[in-house]
Amino acid sequence: MGETARRLPDTVLRRLRTAGDWLRYGARLLERSGAAHGQGFLDAGEESATLLAHALGLPWEALGEALPRPMPVPAAARLRDLLERRALDREPTAYLTGEAWFGGLRFRVDPRVLIPRSYLVECLPTLAERLGAERVRRAADACTGSGCLAILMAKAFPDAVVDATDLSPGALEVARLNVADHGLGARVRLALADGLGDLRGPYDLIVSNPPYEPEELRSTLPDEFRREPAMALFAGADGMDVVRTLLAQSAERLSPGGLLAMEVGGLRGAIEVAYPELRAEWLPTADGSDCVLCATRAALRAGVTKPAARRASRGGTGRARAARGKGRAR
Repeated sequence: MGETARRLPDTVLRRLRTAGDWLRYGARLLERSGAAHGQGFLDAGEESATLLAHALGLPWEALGEALPRPMPVPAAARLRDLLERRALDREPTAYLTGEAWFGGLRFRVDPRVLIPRSYLVECLPTLAERLGAERVRRAADACTGSGCLAILMAKAFPDAVVDATDLSPGALEVARLNVADHGLGARVRLALADGLGDLRGPYDLIVSNPPYEPEELRSTLPDEFRREPAMALFAGADGMDVVRTLLAQSAERLSPGGLLAMEVGGLRGAIEVAYPELRAEWLPTADGSDCVLCATRAALRAGVTKPAARRASRGGTGRARAARGKGRAR
């Protein structure tokens, strides 16, 4: 991969004997290279271990036993290629391995989809408690991408049929693979749509991790994040284009006791200015960002029908988030 001058030095690699040597070298390489994390991983050590396990063809839980053993030559060649692509070419680890773990489940991923990460995974237990997991019969996931949230919803709400939409045909192809992998073809229904599109509801629960970054942040994101599909990250000059659509659609499609839960990143202030009558709740998250909007049908119908005039939004909040990109690591 890449030009010869950019490849990792043979003199250094020849000194690596065991899988543990390669693990430590990979972590140091990623740290020195300035590789950005946050696409399913917290640090260079996690990424190095994931790439090593992939090169060895081992599950994560078996990696510890392999560390003191000599590194097989074929695995070393595979890992060298992976490290070059990750550290030098800035390809995300999840795309290199073809998988991501999210909410305790494995999902297939490739450059057609955003690498799974969302605060909504923290909020599903709260939503299940409020609504009653057994009482949710119809649910929807707008902007589903890989289908990860729709699948997690189907598992959290065992009696629910989940309609999952995306505007990208490629993303839906990946989602179909994941739905099949988890044996949920009868309960997770995929549709090509803008937001909720022509889906009629009524839904007991609607969730979404939509694109919400403003266009001005595109050039500031690390290279790894710019390898993800732009349509899954950016939503107009102020980041609100898709959020506006989903707020209006959800107001018409929720059941009387239903809830909308939508991750909006740094848009809280912009939403409060644009919809001053919207009585939304902001669900707590472990890192204190509290960026998941939760609203009832009544609140949406009262607060979204007459939004205030559009204004510039986000400012420093959006720029601060740009360093790590959309969503959180897990």
